[in-house]
Amino acid sequence: MKDENKPINDVIDHFNKIEGNAAKLAKTNFKKLPKALKYFGYFIFLFLSISIVLLIIFNLLK
Repeated sequence: MKDENKPINDVIDHFNKIEGNAAKLAKTNFKKLPKALKYFGYFIFLFLSISIVLLIIFNLLK
C-alpha cells in the first residue's frame, strides 16, 4: 500500500515545507479537542442549521 503522507513530487514537498503544512498531522482526532471548542462548533452548526430552516420557512410564508 502506498504511503498517503508522501508528497507526489519535489515541488509539493518544497511547498509543504515552505508553507508549514504538516502532512503527517493531516489526521486529526476530533474527540481530543477541548470541550469549549467542541461546544462552540456545535453552537455554530446548530445556529446555521436553524437559520437556514427559518429562512426557508419565512420565504415560503411571504
